[in-house]
Amino acid sequence: MRISLAKLFFSFLKIGAFTFGGGYAMIPLFEREFVKRYGYLDEDEFYDVLVICQSLPGVIAINFSVFIGIKLRGKVGGFVAGLGVALPSFLIILVIAAFLFAYIENPYVEAAFKGVRVSVIALIFTAGFRLFKQNKHLFGVFMAVLTFALVAMVRLHPFFVILAMGAFGYITTKVGEVVRHASH
Repeated sequence: MRISLAKLFFSFLKIGAFTFGGGYAMIPLFEREFVKRYGYLDEDEFYDVLVICQSLPGVIAINFSVFIGIKLRGKVGGFVAGLGVALPSFLIILVIAAFLFAYIENPYVEAAFKGVRVSVIALIFTAGFRLFKQNKHLFGVFMAVLTFALVAMVRLHPFFVILAMGAFGYITTKVGEVVRHASH
């Protein structure tokens, strides 16, 4: 099943317009739209794309949308999807920048921002929980806990932790392949 460029654009526009909190808050919506609702990607493929997009520099929502757009409709699809997800934020920031400073001290505006913060935390937690639940291998859970500990508790820079975990995952995968081949 092939998605039209218009449908691709409006799918990402909808996600970009109605999600607060950035790319991590968008992950459950990307999954619902492209895996569960339309079946353009299967779950394994979705999580592979997610891992790739997380390890690339830049905004995860843009990386994710462009990657999915290219996969579904080539380079033009990547451009259309990236534009769709970025356009709402761009327009909202323009409007907010024009009016925010006049109303920043308003108690209703402050309360609205506090409510948005709570919902963003819930969306990010949901994405993290789904990733955790999707990872059925004990090794992946161990890697996630170790990564969290190195960044949050030992306070290593995430860049170095990502490099170290990538190397560790690569080495353990290669060792596992050697062991499997030796046992056959």
